[in-house]
Amino acid sequence: MSINYAILGLLSSQSLTGYDMKKIIQDSSFMYWSGNNNQIYKALVELLKEEYVTSEVQHQESSPSKKMYTITPEGRAELKRWVLSAPEQPEARNTFLIQLAWSDQLETAEILGMLDAYEQEIKSLIHLEQGRAAKGQYAPGRSPREAMLWKLIQANKLSAHTSELQWIGEVRRALTNENGDGVKQMKVEVITREGQQYLEVRPADSMLNTEQDILDLIGACMEHDVYKVLLHEAALPEEFYNLRTGLAGTLLQKFMNYRVRGAAVIGSGQAGKGRFKELLSELNKGSSFRTFGNEEEAVAWLLQRV
Repeated sequence: MSINYAILGLLSSQSLTGYDMKKIIQDSSFMYWSGNNNQIYKALVELLKEEYVTSEVQHQESSPSKKMYTITPEGRAELKRWVLSAPEQPEARNTFLIQLAWSDQLETAEILGMLDAYEQEIKSLIHLEQGRAAKGQYAPGRSPREAMLWKLIQANKLSAHTSELQWIGEVRRALTNENGDGVKQMKVEVITREGQQYLEVRPADSMLNTEQDILDLIGACMEHDVYKVLLHEAALPEEFYNLRTGLAGTLLQKFMNYRVRGAAVIGSGQAGKGRFKELLSELNKGSSFRTFGNEEEAVAWLLQRV
């Protein structure tokens, strides 16, 4: 795809300078060009020649003059023609997969080290996307539908990175299993009540022992398109109640990031422990995660309209 169409798209919303376009492209999570001056201005020269855009120098009293670019009716027609054209196949180049393909010559510990390093890279990308979302990315927002589409587009990268983390976990578990099979999966059940659905995590063999387990649960939410989760005490390891491990904090953060509403059924013995009790006191004031002493209360709250 040519960068020219990205520029036409940006100009279809408003007139911009070359610098404005450079910043938008560089800050974007899905416009994959570097957005350097050569790319931008070479494209603008081509678009001017084709009469898809016009330029006008605007003089300012207290600032340097700036050249504004505006899309023409011909440019809008060309943009619409391209939007309606058949989409290209997505590029899927991943060097790590090629490295992994020839890793049988290594010890298992060495392959696990490769996975750890790759996992850190993916987590860095997730943090980058989360930072962009928190800062607020450029979006035209000319209509509610356009705003919705841009929000979903910007979430696409985060979803892809999260899926990659899940896959890394599957590879890691397969490698650490003696025979390479029998890998445990996050076991959840989709429950339908009162016309609504939620995921239930109950069995002891689906305990949320690690961050990867939590990501697997998030992945299950995405797979079933259900973002309400009921957790039972049997699914929460002892480390969950020790805030120093960070496990509870990780779960809460992931639930918040992915807009998952969670309810946990926890007995008074665990709920009354030290700093964890203080945490629950704060959590139970919110609308995203709460704990309850019995399942009926937990489900009733989980299914409340918010």
